[in-house]
Amino acid sequence: MIWRIILCLCIGYAFGCISTGLIVGKTKNVDIRKYGSGNVGTTNALRTLGVKAGLVTFLGDILKCVIPVVLMKYVVFGDVDYRLLLGLCTGFGDVLGHNFPFYLHFKGGKGIAVMAATILMFDLRLAAICLVTFVAVVAFTRYVSLGSLIVALEFFFFTLFVYGIREQNWPVLLVSALFASLAFYTHRTNIKRLLAGTENKIGKKAAVTDKSEKGKENA
Repeated sequence: MIWRIILCLCIGYAFGCISTGLIVGKTKNVDIRKYGSGNVGTTNALRTLGVKAGLVTFLGDILKCVIPVVLMKYVVFGDVDYRLLLGLCTGFGDVLGHNFPFYLHFKGGKGIAVMAATILMFDLRLAAICLVTFVAVVAFTRYVSLGSLIVALEFFFFTLFVYGIREQNWPVLLVSALFASLAFYTHRTNIKRLLAGTENKIGKKAAVTDKSEKGKENA
């Protein structure tokens, strides 16, 4: 079991290191690490390069998680009875690769799009709940970071009640707790700004002609 988990984490990490935002920026001769928040995730790509680039980055980040999860969960270990756990581990490895890519000095995004892809491949009921919640929170508050943090909490509590208390699948619950903990860790500066009322709202642009203060946007 352990070697399968390690393999899933490694495969996930390798795919997660594919920096879609950086690639999209390079096609426009822009290094998005130098603008906006400095992150290579979807939100900074949207804020720095526009809607089309943000959408391409989002879809790329989704695919780089869906592909390895499908591969490990249904192809490589399709006959393993704990493949649900292996799929989650692959997704978590993907988030680690996205957030901490080795070739970018371990400075990537914040992993929310990748976590969303993991949730989609994990449980469609949870995916529907998280989508509705995220859209509602962002539409009402215009804070992407707040919507992202609430989704991370929903992931954990849904897993707690459905897979933990009801099915007693504690390894799955543990991995969901790691997802939530990592989301809060990468959003620690956002949390401080939310509490201070200084968090940037969605729709605020970051011109590529002027470097903005880093760390002020969720990605």
